[in-house]
Amino acid sequence: MTGWLERHIPKMVLAPSFAAVLVFVYGFIIWTAWVSLTRSRLLPKYEIEGFIQYERLFNAPRWDTAMSNLFVFGTLFIVISMVLGLMLAILLDQKIRTEGVLRTIYLYPMALSLIVTGTAWKWIMNPGLGIEAMVRGWGFESFTFDWVINPDKAIYAVVIAGVWQASGFVMALFLAGLRGVDGEIIKAAQVDGIPAWRIYTAIIIPSMAPIFLSAFIVLAHLAIKSFDLVIALTGGGPGYATDLPATYMYTMAFSRGDIGQAASSAMVMMGVVFAIIVPYLYSELRAKHD
Repeated sequence: MTGWLERHIPKMVLAPSFAAVLVFVYGFIIWTAWVSLTRSRLLPKYEIEGFIQYERLFNAPRWDTAMSNLFVFGTLFIVISMVLGLMLAILLDQKIRTEGVLRTIYLYPMALSLIVTGTAWKWIMNPGLGIEAMVRGWGFESFTFDWVINPDKAIYAVVIAGVWQASGFVMALFLAGLRGVDGEIIKAAQVDGIPAWRIYTAIIIPSMAPIFLSAFIVLAHLAIKSFDLVIALTGGGPGYATDLPATYMYTMAFSRGDIGQAASSAMVMMGVVFAIIVPYLYSELRAKHD
């Protein structure tokens, strides 16, 4: 009896979690995929009608705006976060005295939820309370910084808040990569008289390619799923100028009562995530087998 328990207790402990994941993750993914193929509106229907919801989705101007915003937000968010994170990591890699303090300051935004970040930046960018009001209070009456209420610039306000939140995390990844580079190679390059900037661009940074890929995957995943930051900062507005696929899905499901559209947009989002994650996992597994 004791031997049987020793063999099966791990399975018994994991079984409830496995069952919960099977039902509440994969089960609901299948349910969402099914509903996306029906004419569901306020309540779900289960008669499959084909890809009518996807046709409606791709013909909806609001969805076009959401996907355009995702491209703009995702591109700027990923590129700026990686560049800024790399620069901060290189700065801290110089082993300056205040490294511990600076590292804590840079990582602090990651300790905050995106709701808190969005709310804080909403106050900072509010023309009547934040930067614009402060600068005008200094006597610069013509100064304007109304991005958060400007339909043409509001998405860039979301980018600023997102970069502030994520750049410290990227810095931590790159700093770990910098500290993992073989010091003997760097010393040999220094002995040969190679300048520091050349050492970084020709030796250190190319050796960190896997870390760049990991950072890209994480940031792309965050960009595609971005919801709470947008809701807290702009609410998707002005109008739907800062809508992203996640906010579009939420609006269709809980404000417009259109479950079919919400399900189809959710499946498109999942497809985009899979298009990014699956090649990465494949390359990782292939590298391990090789």
